[in-house]
Amino acid sequence: MTVTWAERPARVSHAEAARILAASDPVIARLLADAGQPRLSRPSESHFATLVRAIVYQQLAGAAAAAIHGRLVAALGGDVQPAPLLALDDEALRGVGLSRNKMASLRDLAAKVLDGTVVLSPRGLAAENDDEIVARLSAVRGIGRWTAEMFLIFQLRRLDVWPVGDLGVRRGYGLAWGISMPTARELQPLGDPYRPYRSVVAWYCWRATELYGGAADSALTR
Repeated sequence: MTVTWAERPARVSHAEAARILAASDPVIARLLADAGQPRLSRPSESHFATLVRAIVYQQLAGAAAAAIHGRLVAALGGDVQPAPLLALDDEALRGVGLSRNKMASLRDLAAKVLDGTVVLSPRGLAAENDDEIVARLSAVRGIGRWTAEMFLIFQLRRLDVWPVGDLGVRRGYGLAWGISMPTARELQPLGDPYRPYRSVVAWYCWRATELYGGAADSALTR
């Protein structure tokens, strides 16, 4: 399947991208029929607050993470910003339930936003491509490539992100295309025919694990 540049509008919706892909690829057409149009919730938090949430939630069960995050937001007076976060001392951060590692990660994020290492302004982000944003975010302690890619897909709503390290994407691709689950290295070139809409394909891979693999519905596809 090949989508030519002439068929690619400068900026389209996720639903439009799905229809463009489905017109040329029978697997995407089946996924569109079975799963409907891609559903990505509109961001409800600032970029900084979203990254703070991502760090807090790492390696924690949902209820525990939500409780800690709620206490942190309360300690910040409901306004999650870099400078106030840096102003919280160790006692305050321990009091909300954060580990020493997460305290260090949150402070590193806040410091890097304030010094410009991490750019979160709309104008600054618009000037950066996906790889540049991933590189900047990955410089923050506690933020890896996967977190950066999820930020691109769900917070910035970038259309051409291909998270090959995500187990759900790999498993879903195998289920949808009827092959053995590819490794991350094998999956990388398999996404090339779907540029510049690989985020949409990733979303359908997640849905494929739910539709064809029996996985429970996740926050990624709601």
